[in-house]
Amino acid sequence: MINLETPKKVRPLIEQAHQVAMNMLRPISRKYDAAEHEYPKELDMLAAMIDGLSDSGASNGAGAAGVRRSEGAESAGNRNGTNLASVLSIMEMCWGDVGLLLSMPRQGLGNSAIASVADDEQLERFKGVWASMAITEPGVGSDSASIRTTAVKDGDDYVLNGEKIFVTSGERSDAVVVWATLDRSLGRAAIKSFVVPKGTPGMTVERLEHKLGIRASDTATIRFEDCRVPAANLLGSEEVDVKQGFAGAMATFDNTRPLVASMAVGCARASLDLTREILEKAGVEIDHDAPALTQSAAAATFLQLEADWEAAYLLTLQAAWMADNRKPNSLEASMAKAKAGRMGTDVTLRCVELAGTMGYSEQELLEKWARDSKILDIFEGTQQIQQLIVARRVLGLTSAQLK
Repeated sequence: MINLETPKKVRPLIEQAHQVAMNMLRPISRKYDAAEHEYPKELDMLAAMIDGLSDSGASNGAGAAGVRRSEGAESAGNRNGTNLASVLSIMEMCWGDVGLLLSMPRQGLGNSAIASVADDEQLERFKGVWASMAITEPGVGSDSASIRTTAVKDGDDYVLNGEKIFVTSGERSDAVVVWATLDRSLGRAAIKSFVVPKGTPGMTVERLEHKLGIRASDTATIRFEDCRVPAANLLGSEEVDVKQGFAGAMATFDNTRPLVASMAVGCARASLDLTREILEKAGVEIDHDAPALTQSAAAATFLQLEADWEAAYLLTLQAAWMADNRKPNSLEASMAKAKAGRMGTDVTLRCVELAGTMGYSEQELLEKWARDSKILDIFEGTQQIQQLIVARRVLGLTSAQLK
């Protein structure tokens, strides 16, 4: 039975993350939103602090995104380990700033791909590497199985050719985890991921995107032209198992989707907390013990938003808990991502409305959080793709049967 109480061993980590969000991320949030593409130098000191905590064991092995399935701290029969600790700490960090969290050195989404698929030798070899993840291509968005970037074996190397867009931290990271196909005729089963270090000949960062939100995080377009990568950098097995299909590559999403859900939960919590303060200063009393219909329209709306937030929060904890207890969580990961992504955009926009002119202006961070939250409903699989995955899992249908 899942225990939703935060394990005692994890609580100091959560408190540390909250303090970092409040005292280090919030104060520079507006600065780097305005200075798009400028690297937040303050994060170097923060990364050094996290490395120190990790080395001492104080962080329970949980980074912002580099998650590995493990047993961790036990509590009431739950093996609450790195996944639960990570989603809870990410919620706190994104209470501070989503874009800055995504800019954290050595905590890229590619690190989760390495943690999900790499063998023990690769885990050791890529330890400490800051890895971004390159999946999306021009004309190939949420349908990752249609990837056109190719990887052709040549001796002890693979030669990569193709273009990737919307690569988070694509310019700043140490390496990029590139999804490519070994043989397009074999379909999704032939898609593998490769760790490509920055500076590899044939790999070029073409441009950085200007975005609606998460402006502190760089988003790059990267081109690969006869880019030669050692075969040892292919994550997992190079064998193409048609029966297994896309399962190996999709394990990455089972790991990262709860993390993105937790980002939406954290950002929405920040909006709710600030909106409550604004409403209370305006004389709006929010009473959790009284029926919503007996309260003001603003209070009733706020209570509905909090209930929506709670549902996303619990789904996110469930997906992480299942991963830590080595239970298949593909359905729950997509449910958490779908619910939290939509909740995040709904809650942050409604908070802007409830706060009136203070919400829409740059006087407060509410308008920024509304902009930041939109991407959390899009990347790691859009809302529509998550609903499709959930439907397939619930109905027991394949991707060919339900498109």
